[in-house]
Amino acid sequence: MVPPLALDIDGTLTTPEHSIDPRVFAVLPTWDAPVVVATGKAFPYPVALCHFVGIPERVIAENGGIALAEDELRYTGDPETVDAAVEAFRARGGELGWGETDTVNRWRETEVATSRTADEALLRAVATEFDLEFVDTQYAYHLKSPGVSKGLALREMATTLDYAPEEFVAIGDSANDVSMFEVVDESYAVANAVDAAKSAATHVLDASYVDGTLTALEAIRERETA
Repeated sequence: MVPPLALDIDGTLTTPEHSIDPRVFAVLPTWDAPVVVATGKAFPYPVALCHFVGIPERVIAENGGIALAEDELRYTGDPETVDAAVEAFRARGGELGWGETDTVNRWRETEVATSRTADEALLRAVATEFDLEFVDTQYAYHLKSPGVSKGLALREMATTLDYAPEEFVAIGDSANDVSMFEVVDESYAVANAVDAAKSAATHVLDASYVDGTLTALEAIRERETA
C-alpha cells in the first residue's frame, strides 16, 4: 500500500514557469491513498486544483489557516489582527504589490500575502508590532497568526482521515513546508528548495520542481508495490 501524501503546489507540482505540469493529472488520481494539497495560496486555488485533477478535496490553504477534508472545514488564526496590520502597513506607505484587483488576496480569509517587491523591512516591523509571523515562501511574503502552520493542519487532518501524521509522505520546497516535514516520518525537498526545507527533509532530491516530485512518487510506488 502506498502512503498518504501531503504535497505543496508552487515549486513542487509546478514547472519553473509556475504552471502545473500535465503529468500531475495522470499520477495523482491513481494514487491509492489520500492526497492532501498543502499550499500558501488562498483556499479556492487548491480546491480548484483537486477538482480539475480529479481527486477528493483534501486541502490545506493559507499556510494552515484553512483546512478541508471529508466535508470538515476548519479555520485557524486571527484575521482581524491581520486586517489591522495591513491597514497599518498601507498607512505607512506600504503596498501589497498585486494591483487594484488583487486576485492573490481577494479570496484570502486568514492571512495576507504581498508581492516580494513589497517593503520587506516595513512588513517585518508591522508583523512584530501586531504579533504576527512573517513568512517568505520565495513566491510571496505572508503575514499570519503565530502557531498556524501546514504541519499543525496536517496533524489535525490526519486524524480526520484515520491516519497517524507520521504515515504521510510530504514533498515541498519552501520554508512553510518545514512544519509538514517535522510531523511526518518521510519527507522530500525538491532540488530547488530553500536551505531550511532541505535541512528539515529526510531526503533531498536531485531533480527540481515537479520533476523531483514525480521522481519521488515513482520511487515510493515501486518500493511499496514490489
